[in-house]
Amino acid sequence: MNLLKALATISSLTMLSRITGLMREILIARAFGASDMTDAFNVAFRIPNLLRRVFAEGAFSQAFVPILNEYHGRRGLDDTRSLIDAVSTIMTWVLVAVSALGVIGAPLVMTAVATGFRGQSETYDAAVFMTRVMFPYIGLISMVALASGILNTWRNFGVPAFTPVLLNLCLIFAALFVGPHMAQPIYAQAWGVLAGGVLQLAIQIPALRKLGVMPRLSFSVRKAWANDGVRRVIRQMLPALLAVSVAQISQIINTNIASRLGAGSVSYLTYADRLMEFPTALLGVALGTILLPSLSRASADGNREEYSGLLDWGLRLTFLLAIPCAVGLFVFGEPLTAVLFNYGRFDAHAVEMTRQALVAYGTGLLALIAVKILTPGFYARQDIRTPVKIALLVLVITQAANSVFVPMFAHAGLALSISFGSSVNALLLFFGLRRRGFYRPAPGWGMFLLQLLAAVLILAGMLLWFTRTFDWIALGATPGLRIALMASCLVLAAVVYFGTLWLMGLRYSAFRRKTTDTAIRNPQ
Repeated sequence: MNLLKALATISSLTMLSRITGLMREILIARAFGASDMTDAFNVAFRIPNLLRRVFAEGAFSQAFVPILNEYHGRRGLDDTRSLIDAVSTIMTWVLVAVSALGVIGAPLVMTAVATGFRGQSETYDAAVFMTRVMFPYIGLISMVALASGILNTWRNFGVPAFTPVLLNLCLIFAALFVGPHMAQPIYAQAWGVLAGGVLQLAIQIPALRKLGVMPRLSFSVRKAWANDGVRRVIRQMLPALLAVSVAQISQIINTNIASRLGAGSVSYLTYADRLMEFPTALLGVALGTILLPSLSRASADGNREEYSGLLDWGLRLTFLLAIPCAVGLFVFGEPLTAVLFNYGRFDAHAVEMTRQALVAYGTGLLALIAVKILTPGFYARQDIRTPVKIALLVLVITQAANSVFVPMFAHAGLALSISFGSSVNALLLFFGLRRRGFYRPAPGWGMFLLQLLAAVLILAGMLLWFTRTFDWIALGATPGLRIALMASCLVLAAVVYFGTLWLMGLRYSAFRRKTTDTAIRNPQ
């Protein structure tokens, strides 16, 4: 399998997801600005979204995929199908119970997550209602994560990567055609989330059937629990759950703090986070998706050289692509925010507040992406304890940083604390892999970093000139010109950055990498 080609496939589909996601945010920003109601929706949506990251795409995927790879590579298709059926059965009934409890206990959940809303009855009531509507989304998207884990093991990356587009399309449809006909238009977004979850699950079914691994659900939970693979997944999930939960707990605490910093604070962070998700998803999530199955296979085969080489390849790509993105967020934040969101009720003040959060996030972008590359290095070896210990330490460090940064920078201080904590996380993961001998940097890193430094300095200078030369807020009077100007700047920036690296001797063909995988040769 050509890993660079697989990365390009996932990244291109993820780009489509992020573009439709931006369209969604632009529509919400234009209609509602950074208001109490958008805060209510963002907080309500964050709850199932956090649970999705913890249970579905977090702990479950990290525990399930390495074990599924082991079954598929060593035990044959019959045992693999039995594992899939048993895990699906347990997961389905647990999720039904969790979704029901979430709907019933929505007021308690909202009180715990956003205490700042309790004195604002309208905002609180809206947030509780939308939480109830969207909570079943965690069940739907968790089953999507199960299907995606199966498809990724069979090296079908396209369908899982396209799936998030459907959620964004549902929210765009809701904003344009449903919201205007509702007494409270923001409620249409909550129903759009629920519809998106249904469609995301439905699109997985044909691909699973084609591979012959469509899960067969059963009412016999006891029989499913008797499967040895299920118990192994659960044992791996428990520490992985703690590791992933730590990061999400930190976000919940930050949401709580933001709800006390004044109207719009949650939304400023949400809009900045949406921009930051472009590079983290296009590179970090995409690389993590293709690396985890390959690392798991290399670990199962005892191929330490292949294992280290995969990590080295991922880290070099991360530095090559994440550093210019971080510089762009840090230096070019105002133009990006103005062009994307400065319409309707999203005024110049909202642009500046979002820019501040974006700059803070930009300082830790490289680390945020590196964590997504380094963590699979432990999970592929079924070592969950080390990331757990590191995550617990990072939680303490992040919240300690909040006590320093929030009084100084308000909502931007929350983003800066996350960046600081992510940097500590990445360094500890890196040195942990090095100390255990799992990763040995390949030759050439010194020259590579010098080439990157030179190219990044030139890039930063050019973007800074464009930021200061033009009044990006005033250009809102001619939105077409403003969009064209920003697009030209970004294209020129890419040409300057990659052209400088090429002139300094960096050859991009060196990043091509192939891996031999029995899952490709023997899909069934």
